[in-house]
Parts: sequence; C-alpha cells; structure tokens
Amino acid sequence: MCGKMEAIDFFCGAGGMTCGMSQSGIDVLAGIDNDPNCRETYEINNPNSEFIETDIHELSEEELARVTGIEKDDDSLLFIGCSPCQFWTKINTCKSKSIESKNLLGEFQRFVSWFRPGYIVIENVPGLLNNKKENVLSGFLHFLDGESYVYDHGIVNANHHGVPQNRKRYLLTATRVSDDIRIPEEKYDKNLTVRKYIGVHNGFDVVADGHKDKTNFMHTTAFLSEKNKKRIRKTPANGGTRLIWKDDAELQIDAYRGKDNIFKDVYGRMFWDKPAPTITTRFNSLSNGRFGHPEEPRAISLREGATLQTFPKTYIFRGSREASIARLIGNAVPPELARRIGNSIRKNYETVNIRS
Repeated sequence: MCGKMEAIDFFCGAGGMTCGMSQSGIDVLAGIDNDPNCRETYEINNPNSEFIETDIHELSEEELARVTGIEKDDDSLLFIGCSPCQFWTKINTCKSKSIESKNLLGEFQRFVSWFRPGYIVIENVPGLLNNKKENVLSGFLHFLDGESYVYDHGIVNANHHGVPQNRKRYLLTATRVSDDIRIPEEKYDKNLTVRKYIGVHNGFDVVADGHKDKTNFMHTTAFLSEKNKKRIRKTPANGGTRLIWKDDAELQIDAYRGKDNIFKDVYGRMFWDKPAPTITTRFNSLSNGRFGHPEEPRAISLREGATLQTFPKTYIFRGSREASIARLIGNAVPPELARRIGNSIRKNYETVNIRS
C-alpha cells in the first residue's frame, strides 16, 4: 500500500485549501503566508499544520526543508500555490499596490525547481490564463515542460465542483510521477443553491443589520445606514435589484441615474434557488454586489458567506475587524473545491503506486 501524501500550502490565507486537502486525506504539513491576520484562524482550525509567517521572497529552500522535514524528489509530496491575485483580477484595484502579486508564481517556481515535488496544484483568478500582455503563466508552463511534468489546466466554475456559488477560477494540476493527470471532472448539481446552505431551515436565525454574534458561529451582519435600510426593504425578495427604486428621488444613487445597465447586481438580493454570486472580500457589504439576503432586510452575515464558501460551520474565524474576517473568507479557496482537487490528486498517486 502506498504511503500517505503530504503537502505544503503556499499563500495559505485562512486555510481553505488546507481544510479541503485535509478532508481528502492529504496531510498538509505547513501553510505559508506573510499576513499575520491569517495566523490565528489558520492555527485554530488546522492544528496539525505549521503556520509559517514569512514573505516568500525571504524564505530559503533550506529553511523550508528544515522547518517541515520535506525532502527533494519526493513522489508523495504536493506543492500548492494559490498566490494573491490582485494583479490578475478584473476587479478594479490599484495595480501599483498589487504588482508584487504578479511575480509570486516565479517565487513558487523556485521551490518547485529545488524540491521537485511529485505533484503541483495552482489555483488563481482566470486572468492568470487570459491576460495576453503578461507571460508569467506561459513561462511557468515552459518550466514544467523542461522538468518533465505533465499537466492539465483551464478555467473552472466552482459551482460545478460542489460549491454553491458561481466562482470561476484558473486551475492547474501537474505531476512528474504519472503519464497523465486531469483536473477534476465538472459535475453540475442543481441542488447547489443558496436555499440549500443558508436560511432558518439551515440553522441561521433571523437577525437584523448590525447584529453582533459574540459566539464562534459569527452570524454577524454589517450595519446599514437609514437610507440603505429603506433600499433593501424596498428591494423585492428572492433576487430583487436596485432597479425597483431607480425612480425614487430619495433612494436612487447619483452615479447610477440613467445608467440602469451598469453594476446591476449592487444592492441586489441573492436568489434562493440559484447559486450565490462569487463571494468576494466585501461580501458582507450591501453596496458591493448581489449580497443582500434573499428575504431578510440586510446583507448576508459573515457565517453565511463562509458557509457559501463551503467552510464547515465549526470553522472559527479570528480578526481585529469584521472587514478583515470578510477578507479572509472571500480570499479563501472553497474547501469543497480543494477537497475534490485533493481526491483527484490522491487517486492519481495511488493508481501509479498500484501499477508499480
């Protein structure tokens, strides 16, 4: 029988990938991230994984080997690279502030080159593949070719991988110990809807905006201004949009006057029987997308966002502010997507060992 697989989770954040990989039976030895706000959340929920708080630019290959005990040319070793994606995202961000995220794949490549793990997983925004002006990904793929890795990659929708939200991502799986590897097969499931995950029938009490849940469940909601309270109350349940109050002189937003075809989802409500929109880093804010609760007059809570990300309800989040916790949740790889990736990797590894 083949030995158990082990992994290093680069850019681990709150531990969504670590959580899912662990659920698949892969031992995640360590998570690496330079954000100290991730530490407590990561360590509480992943006690068997070492949290290495460091800038990857300053981490040497020898130090990683010393801290984790990993060795070169280990067929059972998996390197996971889910680097921050601000530079590649379509969302308007300050590119000068996110420029460092452009080159993180190269730093990840440095560790792959040194250790030559048996398997590699990369998850990122679609822009990593689709950006025609930058060739960072093509350089990495050329590197994999030169190191005799085979790989499969493409754009996937997490909704076709067990996640109740439309979340398109770039995914790559690679190996040097098998002749072939495939990213997990997409499987459409009509039950992956908001209704199946949140609501009173799923253990979420009816709460108002500004509710502060002091328990670890963290069913905490953002405060709404009086005008936004009027807006959400006037917005029809189950998928209503801001267009319902576009002719209300008090409630209409100046930037949207006469512009009904732009940013149509902001201030909107989720649909009960459809997948949620992409859970972003500001999902608890009514004005940043279709993040209104399907029927209650508020934006979704921190726990509702985490649940739509497929974090277990027992997963504990820590942060100095609600905004920092929402960022941890929104930036995370959905654990269920990670679990299915892990299952696919482990099956490939076990098949190779059975044949040998």
